[in-house]
Amino acid sequence: MSQKLSPVTALLLTVPPLMWAGNAVVGRLVTELVPPITLNFLRWLVAFFILLPLAWRVLRPSSGLWSHWRRFGLLSLLGVGCYNALQYLALQTSTPLNVTLVAASGPFWVLIIGALFFKAPVRRMQLLGSLLSISGALVVLSRGNWSELLAVRLVVGDLFILLATACWAYYSWLLSRRDEPDAIRNDWAAFLMGQVVFGLGWSGLFSGLEWSLTDAHITWGMPLIATLAFVAVGPAVLAYRCWGLGIQQAGPAVAGFFANLTPLFAAVLSAAFLGELPHLYHVAAFGLIVGGIWVSSRSMGS
Repeated sequence: MSQKLSPVTALLLTVPPLMWAGNAVVGRLVTELVPPITLNFLRWLVAFFILLPLAWRVLRPSSGLWSHWRRFGLLSLLGVGCYNALQYLALQTSTPLNVTLVAASGPFWVLIIGALFFKAPVRRMQLLGSLLSISGALVVLSRGNWSELLAVRLVVGDLFILLATACWAYYSWLLSRRDEPDAIRNDWAAFLMGQVVFGLGWSGLFSGLEWSLTDAHITWGMPLIATLAFVAVGPAVLAYRCWGLGIQQAGPAVAGFFANLTPLFAAVLSAAFLGELPHLYHVAAFGLIVGGIWVSSRSMGS
């Protein structure tokens, strides 16, 4: 069955990278207020209480969630327990430029993991779309000056974001497999709640290790409270909802290219906070990234 990229699906897949860009900005801003892995645990704890009025029925023993614990345990490990924890951890030691640059390899990871683990064919147009999309990300990162990329030096944080990107690619492919009961799959809040319930176990475990192995501390106040509210509502609940719907409609391979809108949105948000006007390279980058999305979606519909 061919999968087409409708305007509604494109909008669904555009919301997550916008939220992720904001997530990276605030995650960097609060590095001195809260440990990175603990931040991930707290965001999902807040998300749990947001979802509870909408999806409390999925916690019942008869809901079907617990009989599918292996699937939700793996989904939550990759999407809730690892992805953002690794991203927040990367921002402790790496620069936003490096983190976004490494994350721009997402489309390649989606294609490779799909071919290796899900027997998904890699089409020539998908590779071309991947190159176009990543080129757009590089234009943003270099601010139109390619010599800036030559100054990039990889650190341990870049390895964390590389691992996070691989986790997200595998997670995206798992989302495209409908292995849970229809009552959960067809209820977005229940489906996300199922991941959050198991994800709190993973992120709580990782947070406990962080506190036992490091000199962790939290500085409570309005900046941290506002951050938790944003990362729970936007990058957690809203972004995961839109990403799941978008993958169901367009497939993980096409959806993976939308992730490269993140550095573009990050540049726009930075420009807004710094009072800088957009530049021509933003327009060029937008054209390359959207071109990559269009080329890749054409290959899925052929």
